[in-house]
Amino acid sequence: MKKSIIAALSSVALIVSGQVIAADIEAGKSKAAEACASCHGADGNSPAPSFPHIGGQQRTYLEKVLKDYKSGSRTDPIMNGMAAALSKEDIENLAFYYSSLPGKLNSNR
Repeated sequence: MKKSIIAALSSVALIVSGQVIAADIEAGKSKAAEACASCHGADGNSPAPSFPHIGGQQRTYLEKVLKDYKSGSRTDPIMNGMAAALSKEDIENLAFYYSSLPGKLNSNR
């Protein structure tokens, strides 16, 4: 019985991890170049102090923020408009791409 429970939990973990891995970093890179780089920089580390560094940020945080902008529960006139055009897959791909980059989150500007 114990082995059956462990096997079932392992299967669920593999299914969930498979969904996470399904994000496409190259698609995220392409979408970032098209929609994000002009403000956040090509690597997500904008030199402009008015735009936050998103390169190297946690994937789950980036997904949540983009979903919040899309739903309107987080407001910013520019980001609400940008996020409105993003699909669920775009958000996942962007989050994977930016989280894979080196970040400057702890550096001084």
